[in-house]
Amino acid sequence: MALLGGIAGALFQDRGSSKIVYKGAVLVRKTNVLDVTNVGASVVDNTADLLGLGVTLQLISAKTGKKSDPANLEKWLFSGGLFATDDVKYSVKFSVDPDFGLPGAFIIANSHPSEFYLVSLTVEMPGGGKIVEFPCYSWVYNSNLYRTERLFFSNQLYLPNETPTGLTNARESDLKALQGDGTGIRQDWDRIYDYDTYNDLGNPLLNLQRPTLGGSTDLPYPRRCRTGRININGVETLTLTPLNKFYIPSDERFGAVKNSDFLADGLKALSHSVLPTLESIITFDQTFDSFKEIKDLYDQGFDISELVTSPVRGMQTPLEFFNEFTADTGNTSYMKYPLPQILKVNEKGWMTDEEFARQMLCGVNPMMIHCLKEFPPMSTLDPEKYGPSKSAITEEHIGSQLEGSTVQQAVSDKKLFILSYHDEFMPYLDKINSQRSSYAYASRVLLFLKSDGTLRPVAIELSTPSSQRVFVPPAAGKTDWLWELAKAHAATNDSGYHQLVSHWLRTHACIEPFIIATNRQLSKLHPLNPFLQPHFKYTMSINSQARQSLINAAGIIELTFTPGKYSMEMSAVVYKGWRFDEQGLPADLIKRGMAVPDSTAKHGLKLAIEDYPYAADGLEIWDALEKWTSSYLDACYNDDEAVANDTELQAWWNEVIKKGHADKKDEPWWIKLDSKKNLALALTTIIWVASAHHAAVNFGQYAYAGYMPNHPTATHKPIPAENSDEHKKLLAKPEEFFLETVSRKLEAILVMLTLEILSSHASDEEYLGQRHISNWTDNPKAIAAFENFTAAMKNVEGIVARRNADPSLKNRLGPVSIPYTLLSPASEKGITGKGVPNSISI
Repeated sequence: MALLGGIAGALFQDRGSSKIVYKGAVLVRKTNVLDVTNVGASVVDNTADLLGLGVTLQLISAKTGKKSDPANLEKWLFSGGLFATDDVKYSVKFSVDPDFGLPGAFIIANSHPSEFYLVSLTVEMPGGGKIVEFPCYSWVYNSNLYRTERLFFSNQLYLPNETPTGLTNARESDLKALQGDGTGIRQDWDRIYDYDTYNDLGNPLLNLQRPTLGGSTDLPYPRRCRTGRININGVETLTLTPLNKFYIPSDERFGAVKNSDFLADGLKALSHSVLPTLESIITFDQTFDSFKEIKDLYDQGFDISELVTSPVRGMQTPLEFFNEFTADTGNTSYMKYPLPQILKVNEKGWMTDEEFARQMLCGVNPMMIHCLKEFPPMSTLDPEKYGPSKSAITEEHIGSQLEGSTVQQAVSDKKLFILSYHDEFMPYLDKINSQRSSYAYASRVLLFLKSDGTLRPVAIELSTPSSQRVFVPPAAGKTDWLWELAKAHAATNDSGYHQLVSHWLRTHACIEPFIIATNRQLSKLHPLNPFLQPHFKYTMSINSQARQSLINAAGIIELTFTPGKYSMEMSAVVYKGWRFDEQGLPADLIKRGMAVPDSTAKHGLKLAIEDYPYAADGLEIWDALEKWTSSYLDACYNDDEAVANDTELQAWWNEVIKKGHADKKDEPWWIKLDSKKNLALALTTIIWVASAHHAAVNFGQYAYAGYMPNHPTATHKPIPAENSDEHKKLLAKPEEFFLETVSRKLEAILVMLTLEILSSHASDEEYLGQRHISNWTDNPKAIAAFENFTAAMKNVEGIVARRNADPSLKNRLGPVSIPYTLLSPASEKGITGKGVPNSISI
């Protein structure tokens, strides 16, 4: 593989000819050194050029649609060779008619036996005139069967009705090529975007059946990208090779920087190579003996000398993989985990009730706490099947903990809050608890907002269809291990919901249909295509990896989270209640009762809890996104009528609804794109979900859940009845009993490895306010608007830092002294606990 950089062009008259010649230079960049196949490909590439089977380009006139004569890349063989380490230059010349005018597109044909990555083409008009730039940033494949061609457009963007005559056919044909015809098995070189259900999570060849998600009222789901793989009884089959690659359109693949695809391949390595070996040295039922044994994973390390298995990509063994992702021990046979932030300052802080409650405002899942609207809480489930609708929590349980208020006063004053997974878990408890060694409850946690602005948990209710049990905190200074077990069960439910819904469903899965529709219906010439593309970067690639390693049958999620094989099915049930118009931050806060509209308040919202770090910082980003989006639309659309009459825009939105989220196509709440205001809201919501929402639920995972007792992913035992034999065992050896209840050793180690990867930023990450493609548009108003947005993101960083330094905002650090930086826009690579990437890239 080779990387083509920029092609800079100058123009002159060809003597003795009526043609004008565009003279240019091509830049080639070397690719990932770990890809050992590059060397052989380079040799073949050079041989092909000697035979005249290289790369050719043709310009297309924006005015007439005329094409230039085919132009070959020149001096490929003599410009750096196999061992070039820097960018390498090549030359190209175009011959065009004198009336050719501005080029608006070009065709590039690849006859090489391998692909290359084309970054851009730049053409300078005669006499030092206008420069036309073509940002490409795309793989150009060869099918190995025939010469392949690609079409690229300049950065002069047009609404459909403004398209120059010479580009009309090219615009239409490029979209048609991206849409395909819905048939056939997709190949590596294809760029076809189409839809399919999640019928590929099981593996019938291994007797791992899972229901299809999407296409039914019982299990609705967003659509994924269609691959056309072999289908057995409605289920797509997977090959058994560990590094099997699912099809995704070539432009969605990871780039040539090592770090991005290494992170993603790490997930596959865990699932296909490391896990089987872990299972051979750690039995499924093996538990930790003490909290100290867990702490030793960071202090001393875990013996991985037996984990020498098959190679992973260019690495010799998974030991090299572990060395990339774990702290240096000085001994490559030991894996030493980085110390999670939650243990760095106060090792015991995670056990406090204050920290348990604080994490609902600024932990890994800060978007599920609700302001309590009625007491006692009520269920919407059928009481004949699932037990009493009314919560068993009474005023007697919590009345003494409300700083002198009555329960009804606290509800009226918006001082009571709830974290409830009652209705989500209850219908699945019998199935979950019939699995090997699993035991779960449906949970409710009630919290009281104290006068100092912090939350106190006042009751936890754990229920099954046949039982309800309420736990209350012990007196100050006392430890009640029944209460600690109740907190662990509640935290485990939060872990499952966080990973399956707040993280996977609401970001990864729900954004993919927007990516597919954008590429199918919004031309590369459309102003909204380059506007949205940074927020879609690598998402389809990481989603395809997840379907191989994380959310598939017997994948990491099923093996380590309490819902087990019902995990994805449960997320489909939750999707029944998903609404696009509630995914933006302000709408979500209002829905949960965590904010009310207030024209006098900052951002037009008054928070129910003033010191709510996720909401406070998130509103700063939302406001900046909204202003940037509105300013960009002002640079593209003259008025609301232009929005309503934009045929590609309307086709895009119609396809998102009718195909991408087809199980929601008849819902009345979809936003109508009939004005700039509504379009700005829709676009801001999409960008928010892909950037800030995902960052908030993803990049703090290792900080909080990298220490398993704080955020377990599985529970294996019920809470013992008071004075029972099991209760006596708990009182005799509370630490041991606690660790027998929560995630076991194999589960915890696998989750810790996974979260370390998921919490890491790649070296080539692109954050809000940044664009690696500088020539994405030639619209000066759009460029000025983006510069303002970049400045706004810098301002948000300062706001976050000042808030974290304010001692009156007690929820910003808490007992564990972790400053809330997850929505501070920029970051360095690695596990930093901060940074808001443009897209869902891990």
